[in-house]
Amino acid sequence: MKKFLIILHDLSAGGAEKMMTRLAGALVDAGNDVTLLLLTGGGINAKYLDPRVKTVELHSPRSVRAIPALARFLRANRFDAQLAALTHVNVVAIAAALLSGTLARLHVSERNAFSHDKHVNPALMVRLAYSAAPLLYRLIPNPVICVSKGVAQDLVDTTIARRQDVTTADNPVLDDDFYKKRPGRPSHRWLLGKSGAVIVAVGRLARQKGFDTLISAMAALPDTHVRLIIFGEGSLRPQLLEQARELGVAERVDLPGYTADPLAEVAAADCFVLSSRFEGSPNALVEALATGTPVVATRCPHGPAEILINGLVAPLVEVDDAPALAQAIGLQLNTPRHFKRDTRLEAAARFANTPALQTYLTAMLGSAAS
Repeated sequence: MKKFLIILHDLSAGGAEKMMTRLAGALVDAGNDVTLLLLTGGGINAKYLDPRVKTVELHSPRSVRAIPALARFLRANRFDAQLAALTHVNVVAIAAALLSGTLARLHVSERNAFSHDKHVNPALMVRLAYSAAPLLYRLIPNPVICVSKGVAQDLVDTTIARRQDVTTADNPVLDDDFYKKRPGRPSHRWLLGKSGAVIVAVGRLARQKGFDTLISAMAALPDTHVRLIIFGEGSLRPQLLEQARELGVAERVDLPGYTADPLAEVAAADCFVLSSRFEGSPNALVEALATGTPVVATRCPHGPAEILINGLVAPLVEVDDAPALAQAIGLQLNTPRHFKRDTRLEAAARFANTPALQTYLTAMLGSAAS
């Protein structure tokens, strides 16, 4: 049995937070002792945390102010491996590990395309973290764990990080028996009582997700009965609704907010679309594949091309190309639903708990043994 520590800011509604809770559970299932440390505390993803995982909350008002407390915790508790996630948390963890003499056991991870993600949050401390991170990544003893080959290459191509400074591990997105589970009942009225094809997308209502392009593509579809549901919350809700009105499709576009069971909604849809401008390794795309529902994705940096094996599993279109996206969606809607279903399930299986856990064990311990 090994002792693992996972370090996060909190358990807010983000893909990285959800994946770290799943990783913690997979590590416990494999017979390990796991502690999850939150620099602040709480968050909606707490509901996904295995009760066998120990939790520690530092309740720091800001991430950087957690460094002394984190250093004290690391000195007082010895772990075989320490894993931090997200750039600003990585910087804090590196500082605390250096102060506590545990840098040799620290691993940090990047969850998104660094060259794009660094422009998202304009806060001064976040910008400083993104400026410092590449230098620290070059100096720390263990390579940065990236969620896809594209994310790893992006770090090498756009920062001072070298190829030996990065490695990869897959997100544990799915339960091992995902293919045996029947989907839940969808909640959206358009999926409960269909009067035509329904497209579903899931994600924050933010520019990164490219939902403006998706709405334009939906409006360009020749079938005027197709409907689009985008599950998620975010600051772009008013702009997206206004765009739908301007394009004359407001009656066929709905933004209902978060859904408690996105897999149930996607499983009932006729097509899932990932329209992102950039990603790391999009979990929503993997979850959609696991339902067997036909999918379409952009060839954005990074992740979709790797997950969809460069278009062999499902169509890939260029970013911000609404006509191409509309054409790909139309093709999927006019293709029998069962076509390539087994291929989609096989592509998703790589991201089940057990195989994904092995990639993390290899990255953190140098072998796939637990």
